[in-house]
Amino acid sequence: MSDQRSPEENVIRRVIDRDVIQRIEDFKDPHQEWRRLFSEFYGTFFLVLVAAGGGMMSQAFPGTISRTAAVVAPGLMVMGVILFMGKVSGAHLNPAVSLAFAARRDFPWIRVPGYIIVQLAGAILACLFLQQVVGVSAIYGSNYVASGYSASAAMSMEVILTLGLVSVILGTASGAQNVGLFGAIAVGGYIALAGLWGSPISGTSMNPARTFGPDLVGANFTDYWVYVVGPLLGAAVAVGAAFVLRGPGGGASGSGAAQGAIDTEVAVPGKA
Repeated sequence: MSDQRSPEENVIRRVIDRDVIQRIEDFKDPHQEWRRLFSEFYGTFFLVLVAAGGGMMSQAFPGTISRTAAVVAPGLMVMGVILFMGKVSGAHLNPAVSLAFAARRDFPWIRVPGYIIVQLAGAILACLFLQQVVGVSAIYGSNYVASGYSASAAMSMEVILTLGLVSVILGTASGAQNVGLFGAIAVGGYIALAGLWGSPISGTSMNPARTFGPDLVGANFTDYWVYVVGPLLGAAVAVGAAFVLRGPGGGASGSGAAQGAIDTEVAVPGKA
């Protein structure tokens, strides 16, 4: 076949082949993947440090942290984390978000297990640190179903709240409506807003890792299923809504937002 090509075509073909091989090698390069994984671990650590820390600090120092402060702080932290490391790993910080990006074809499924493992590890370390330093049990930093409400009611709240969160994340990562750094403001603002009105019933977790950390360290998994099933169902519905609104994912813009800027893989080359 090479004899039927012009010299220029052969040069172009060799360049393309080298580029493909290099991308495969980069994907397998542990330095590249571990940079992403460390980013997710690091970011989730700080998210849970603030999210679980509000309740634990309030227990240690009664009257010093209001509910408003406790629910707004995680939103501000997520905003900061997206801005400082979103270009490295995509700043998922949440198993439900990783699964949603993968379902949209903006994130490789092969990377999902690693992301979820380090997200859980970051949450655990944050709660171990808080429990050691603050001196109260990590159970005060977890999410619980409100007294007088059923677990199914709390789960329904988590479904709706996560639907909104993942819709904001997927929407600001789409090719049609990519808003760059303003995505951090949109996501952080949504988390704060959801917490302001939704936290009394379920605690507004929207994140299985955020609740897993204090539950494991505090050795209390009461109604933990609510904070797994709710966010995952909400994320699944959000993926469906994104398809209705914008069609299938897999383009360059969404993949770049989901994966970061390190050798981004695009499921649909040429698609924005």
